[in-house]
Amino acid sequence: MDFLHQAGIAAILITLTLSLQCGGMAALINWGIAHFAQEKYRLGPVRSAAVIVRFASVMIALHMSQILLWAAFYRWRCFPSWESAFYFSTTSYSTVGSGDLVLPPEWRVLGPVESVVGVLMCGLSASFLFAIVTRLVDRETRLSPEQERPDIEHASTPEHSSVNRSRDPLERFR
Repeated sequence: MDFLHQAGIAAILITLTLSLQCGGMAALINWGIAHFAQEKYRLGPVRSAAVIVRFASVMIALHMSQILLWAAFYRWRCFPSWESAFYFSTTSYSTVGSGDLVLPPEWRVLGPVESVVGVLMCGLSASFLFAIVTRLVDRETRLSPEQERPDIEHASTPEHSSVNRSRDPLERFR
C-alpha cells in the first residue's frame, strides 16, 4: 500500500469527521437561535443547566458518531470484529492509546491521524460549550432584575478607575 493511497483515505476520513462535527455544531447553533433569540426573560439556573446538558449530550453523540466512522473503516480494512475496531478507534480518538491492538503495517499512519483529529474535535466542542456558557451568563446578567448594579457603575467612574491610579502596582499594599 503506497503512502498516497493512505493519505487519500486519511483525507476522506478527516473530511467526513469535520463534516459531522461542523454540521452538528451548525444544527445546534440554529436550534439555539430559533429557541432562545426571541425570549425576553431569564432562563434561571435549572433551565440554563438543562440547556448545557442538552448541548453537551449532542456534542458527545457527535463524537461517538465520529468514532464510529473511523471504526467502520477499521472494521472494513483492519480488524475482524466491531468490538476491536470500536475499541481501537475510541482509544485513538481520545488519545488514550493502547498497546494491545495495533493496526496492520499498511494502515498504521491512521492511528496518529485519528488522534490529532480527535484532539481538534474535542477542542472545537470545548470552545463551543464555553461560548454557550458565556452567552447564558451574559443573558442572565443582561435580563437580571438588578440591571442597574451600583458596584459596577461605581468601579467604572473615573475616580475609581485603575487608569487614574499611581503607576506603582504595590502602592495599594503599603
